[in-house]
Amino acid sequence: MKIKVVPVFSRREQRTEWVYKNYKEIFLNSKVLDVGCYEAPLRNIVGKESYTGVDFVGDPDVKINLEDISVLPFADGDFETVICVEVLEHLDNIHNLAKDLFRLSRKNVLISLPNAWRDARVKVERGRGEIAHYGLPLVRPYDRHKWFFNAEDAASFLGDIAPDGWSCELITTEPERSKVVMKLRRFRYSEWSYINRYCQTVWAKYEFSLNE
Repeated sequence: MKIKVVPVFSRREQRTEWVYKNYKEIFLNSKVLDVGCYEAPLRNIVGKESYTGVDFVGDPDVKINLEDISVLPFADGDFETVICVEVLEHLDNIHNLAKDLFRLSRKNVLISLPNAWRDARVKVERGRGEIAHYGLPLVRPYDRHKWFFNAEDAASFLGDIAPDGWSCELITTEPERSKVVMKLRRFRYSEWSYINRYCQTVWAKYEFSLNE
């Protein structure tokens, strides 16, 4: 599994800028569907004429609560590129929606899932601390994570969901830190132990490659 070191993203816009820079080829000359877009920062990068954002909060082009549907309201192959970044873990219907992304795309799909173990591990071991997205607040949140999994689980899921004819490239990303610390940790832990402990996100880039 290839691991990339990325900056710490303090704002959603920074993550979107990284996604565009790292996967720029899938956005060029593409009609893009952004599933779970929130404030749709990608719209300003690719241009509104090429972009459709879907969500039930923020600034989407099409307002849809993804929890209320089993398929998205678009025709087969309506888009060249479909992206779904840090969204599926918020949905009970994760399996249906994940598979439907491929129906809508003619060429590229990009999906990411977080490594929930990374942020929860130390807090669980110490028996204290708030675990974001999984706590029990007094006021019910409008959105929260519905699944708790590690990076290995995420990679297995993302590697298996693509229909026939789609190739898949998986990477994991982790925030920048001391190179000495990273090297010592890599030496101490096996590959998946390291990834599950320290990597933040699993990314899957799919490309339709069936020979016509």
